[in-house]
Amino acid sequence: MKKMFLEKFFPASRTTSIKKEICGIKQHSGETLYEFNKLCATCPYHQVSEQLLIQYFYEALMLIDRSMIDVSSGGAFMDNIPTATRNLISNMASNTRQFGIRGVLHPKLGNKITKLTFLVRQLAIRQHVHRLNCVGPKLTFISSKKQVYFNKGAHRSRHP
Repeated sequence: MKKMFLEKFFPASRTTSIKKEICGIKQHSGETLYEFNKLCATCPYHQVSEQLLIQYFYEALMLIDRSMIDVSSGGAFMDNIPTATRNLISNMASNTRQFGIRGVLHPKLGNKITKLTFLVRQLAIRQHVHRLNCVGPKLTFISSKKQVYFNKGAHRSRHP
């Protein structure tokens, strides 16, 4: 019965895909610790040992979260037994899920701000160049025999 259930809802291809995702997990800016628990819950039959899960999780953390977990565990996080480390991860994950995180700028928003700043600078440069072209000296040819120069309002003509 269990085997039939797993084959129906967790086919080998899906299990393999999720297992690869778990093994190659990487925490991104703005992601909470809860994301890892959520990923593991998508496939309870992933067949990755608890010790490896904890190792993948720890290695994938950003430096700030890794330091926070080390401090919370009373030293080196990986030196604790798997049950204690999993409980600590679960507690911290539920806290970040419940209370959220502060002070994180979404990377996509940061990229948009950078692009917008660049576009505004380009526009300002174009307007400045346009103003210079409108005010600056101009050369106009009226006929092939007579050249007329307009230089900031002064008018001169020259005959060849």
